[in-house]
Amino acid sequence: MESQNKEISKFCLERGFLVENDFLNLFDGENDINLLKLIINKIVNYTNQKVLTKNLFKQNKEEMNNFFLSLPKQNQEKINKLKTKLFFDLKIPKQIKKNQKEINNFEEDIKIFSNTSKNYEKIEVKNFTNYFRERFNQMKLILQEHPKLDNLVSINRIFGVKQKVSIIGIVYKKSITKNKNIILEVEDITGKIKILISKSNPELYKIAEEISLDSVLGFKGFGNNKILFVNEIIFPDSTISKRKKSPVEEYVLFAGDLHFGSKKFLKKGFLKFIDYLKNNNSNNSEVSKIKYLFLVGDLVTGVGNYPNQEQDLKIIDLEEQFIQLAILLNKIPKHIKIIISPGNHDGIRLMEPQPIFDEKYAWPLFQMKNVIFTENPCFLNIGAKENFSGFNILTYHGFSFFYYVNNIARLMKEKAAQTPEIIMKYLLKNRHLAPTHGSNQYYPYEEDKLLIKKVPDIFVAGHTHKSGISYHNNILVVSISTWEAMTPYMEKVGSKPDFCKVPMFNLKTRQIKILDFEENE
Repeated sequence: MESQNKEISKFCLERGFLVENDFLNLFDGENDINLLKLIINKIVNYTNQKVLTKNLFKQNKEEMNNFFLSLPKQNQEKINKLKTKLFFDLKIPKQIKKNQKEINNFEEDIKIFSNTSKNYEKIEVKNFTNYFRERFNQMKLILQEHPKLDNLVSINRIFGVKQKVSIIGIVYKKSITKNKNIILEVEDITGKIKILISKSNPELYKIAEEISLDSVLGFKGFGNNKILFVNEIIFPDSTISKRKKSPVEEYVLFAGDLHFGSKKFLKKGFLKFIDYLKNNNSNNSEVSKIKYLFLVGDLVTGVGNYPNQEQDLKIIDLEEQFIQLAILLNKIPKHIKIIISPGNHDGIRLMEPQPIFDEKYAWPLFQMKNVIFTENPCFLNIGAKENFSGFNILTYHGFSFFYYVNNIARLMKEKAAQTPEIIMKYLLKNRHLAPTHGSNQYYPYEEDKLLIKKVPDIFVAGHTHKSGISYHNNILVVSISTWEAMTPYMEKVGSKPDFCKVPMFNLKTRQIKILDFEENE
């Protein structure tokens, strides 16, 4: 290292400029002397500086980033490695993680309502019992307001004589009899009962077929304390009375599933997207009104998410993936607030709710002043103005989706994996993002964080890599595409992903436009 610094210093003196040791230390670990000489010589020509210091990079990061883009493409891997070190200056102490209070004060018209509870010292069986008990109680509060559930009683109040009743219960078993009738075994806090749905009622039978285990529903029918013959099934469902419109014309964009670090990352398309965001001129006035960009999970492709993943990686280090991703996201104009939530590839726990990104690896993103971190799932509000309440948005990466695609007959028949907005509507109907135990990995907090307690104006999700827009009871449903090209796994499971599509929503007019940035890579 010492001999290398002497050689570089001599090289600089011969060309009439000086270099500080702190500047040379930034190149520690790079053994290609000729490459260093090339870069240093170009830095001098680019900056017109006669003294090269560490502060040159700290004070001119954006200009330095443009400089690296001008370098020749040879030795690109080495140049990228140096670029990440110099651009972020790894020797600068990392910023302290933003706490929830700082996030909420970051922008007056962005309010985050989701927050993770403190973890237990040890997870026990009683935690799961309490988890489902609390879910039932919260769902009961929602369902008991339904006007169709008259004569509502708890299960232990159903006597041995035939009577007309309504109950609310959680479905813990589902089977089909020899006569093709559906039998549900349902329980509440007070007891259990069997419920029969006859095949002679095809409309009701069709509804019963799509009931998932562990969902909390209302049932209306007649019977005794042994069995209840049901003639109506009531879902908690999600609905809002009207579609809001902001008094101010602003735009929000929805994206995610970048899988940055993968060999299949569609970089050309993403750079085209960034160029679009930077095109803030009079000829494209809508770009100047883009205020929010949601990135709903799988920003990086991660490391060790599946066997032999390393053969699919262009960047094999998780921290390096975040460093180079931050370089890209730093090109986005700073007036656009980037709201980031995690997915199953982002190097944090899989149990939902997932906390915000781990600063140990994602620290470069924490240094970006226009980034807001949220959990997965997250309920937040944007765009509030005087005399306007803003838009409530529910974000969820969507890990549970494929369980319902493969286990609910209607969703299988409708090929919901290719139209994920159908899955999202199904979950809105159940008022839960993963009602069935086993459809996701979850942390059994006392309060069920995946229950849709408050109905959103917009529900946005990813994970399926399919783009889709729809409405459910006035709720805007948005499924996002991917920025990762077709992989062998996608081909194997028959997936047909959409690439580089970005839904843009006008908060004033509610007009929705799908921006397409797909490029031949």
